Amino acid sequence: MNDKKIDERTFEFALKIVHAYKFLVDRKDFTSKMAIASKEARDTLYRARLLAESGFFNGHSPFDDIYTEIRSIINIITRIVKTTTEKNSKLNTQNLV
Repeated sequence: MNDKKIDERTFEFALKIVHAYKFLVDRKDFTSKMAIASKEARDTLYRARLLAESGFFNGHSPFDDIYTEIRSIINIITRIVKTTTEKNSKLNTQNLV
């Protein structure tokens, strides 16, 4: 058995929990911000499509280039959110065990 006093062991354990919580909150905040960025990118795609199809560009539409770039950005951000969420889930599971 460990010779440390119970109060020292519980203090060290509580300190580990505080550090783990801080790390998880930072990751959750990052994931939240990336989810917002994903929503904004999808909204931008919607608005660009609306402008292109309304004739706003008078036949000189850069929509194809814009569409391709926005789709790429949406895909990248979506992968970031998915990967970060999966990592957060694994960390939460590991911390509970």
